[in-house]
Amino acid sequence: MTDVAAPTDALLVLTNVPPARAEAIARHCVDTGLAACVNLIPPMTSVYRWQGQIESATEQLLLIKTSQSAYPQLEAALHALHPSELPEIISVPLGPSSPRYLQWLLANVSP
Repeated sequence: MTDVAAPTDALLVLTNVPPARAEAIARHCVDTGLAACVNLIPPMTSVYRWQGQIESATEQLLLIKTSQSAYPQLEAALHALHPSELPEIISVPLGPSSPRYLQWLLANVSP
């Protein structure tokens, strides 16, 4: 059995972005220290209700690894960089995880 760290300051933030903007947004998050790592999930189709209509769009999911202390700045950056009026930005606290990975993650977030 491997060692597992207790919950920490680490967060996983999810946001969907247009594929043409995904890598630039991911690089900005890492370059500015708002995230330690961002995974870009291949394009997908999202179906949602917006202003009373059923809409669909091709989007890419970004999995952003960050800290609770960096979250306010990360959220502000996502709002500034995202072309949508109301971007989906969801944070999930990380539960028990690999201690070495969590140490690396938190050491590489420095807003």
